[in-house]
Amino acid sequence: MNYDVEKIRNQFPVLALHDKDPKPFAFLDSTATTQKPECVINAMDNFYRKHYSSIKRGVYSMAAQTTDAYESARKKAAQFINAKRESEIVFTRGTTASINLAAWSYGRKYLKADDEIVISALEHHANIVSWQLIAEERGAKIKVIPVADNGDLILEKIPELVIPGKTKIVAFAHISNTIGTENPVKEIIRTIRQIDPSIKVLVDAAQSAPHVKIDVQDLDCDFLAFSGHKMYGPTGIGVLYGKYEILESMPPLEGGGEMIDQVTFEKTTFALPPDRFEAGTPPIAEVIGLGAAIDWLNQVGIEAIYQHEQEILKYAEEKLREVRGLHILGAPKHRGSLLSFTLDSAHPHDAATLLDEDGIAVRSGHHCAQPVMKRFNVPATIRASFGAYTQKWEIDRLVEGLLRVNRIFAL
Repeated sequence: MNYDVEKIRNQFPVLALHDKDPKPFAFLDSTATTQKPECVINAMDNFYRKHYSSIKRGVYSMAAQTTDAYESARKKAAQFINAKRESEIVFTRGTTASINLAAWSYGRKYLKADDEIVISALEHHANIVSWQLIAEERGAKIKVIPVADNGDLILEKIPELVIPGKTKIVAFAHISNTIGTENPVKEIIRTIRQIDPSIKVLVDAAQSAPHVKIDVQDLDCDFLAFSGHKMYGPTGIGVLYGKYEILESMPPLEGGGEMIDQVTFEKTTFALPPDRFEAGTPPIAEVIGLGAAIDWLNQVGIEAIYQHEQEILKYAEEKLREVRGLHILGAPKHRGSLLSFTLDSAHPHDAATLLDEDGIAVRSGHHCAQPVMKRFNVPATIRASFGAYTQKWEIDRLVEGLLRVNRIFAL
């Protein structure tokens, strides 16, 4: 594979800076957030320095330039996931905001008492709590697709849980943020469509958008959510994709500028999607940064990134076997670019603190997925996750650090 990871890594200022340290920085927390390449930083800096203005409302040339950059990012996002039209892309604050928008706008209009929402046992809190809140308001019920001991969803249970006429929404992650399970999205959606074509399906793509090629038309999902900061873009920006006819049927979640058609003191009519869901002055710099991140991903190539990360994942699985008392969570058929594990010698927080002393950044805790921790009977895990820039020496440093943790805790 012609993949120059050193060249890619040098495009990330933070990594390039710390690679010169006596103990080079091992950044193994890309599942939480990715580092930013120079092109993303420059795109946002260029906006602030050269054509800062608001969008759509100004007729002067700088405002027009900014509006063009903003809408160009929407077009890039639509092409990135192969949406049928640009107006199916709604900019939000991130995956959490996207799921909440779908839950509160679609759910408030269409859910009624005793309707059912099906989620999976692998979900991040955003794809649990959002549905719990709207279900409580509307009197709906939550059902859960169980997960097997290896970390794969028990797909055979779907026909038992998804009931024609009762189930209105199914929401699940493409890739789990804890075990890394890569769910067979197309197969799951096909099964749901066979049960009841009217059921709406939301896919949480926060952990898949930077790693796996996504085609929403091929998947046939109704909604899909992802975050900019997990795909080499800035924080505070994300996308909710929705089939246009569904978005058009949904009421706005927030009121304010730009989401209106006509306003009087007696009545307001609303703009068409996506403007209907983008009230107020948007995060313009962040949208421009997201557009630059998509350009960067397209330039490097999602398929090339995926192959590189899978190579790193395989190497990490092999090397971690050298650490006595280390237990990897789950063994799914297909795993994304992360590993969660525990140590017999130390609590994950203590281990992560000691690793940080050696310049090794991992995540520790329940990863905003407490039901997963409960299912696998662990209070927390250490999570090492990989990105386009991850190198094998970082895995070697992680293993050395974990061996040091074992020595300190006298295992």
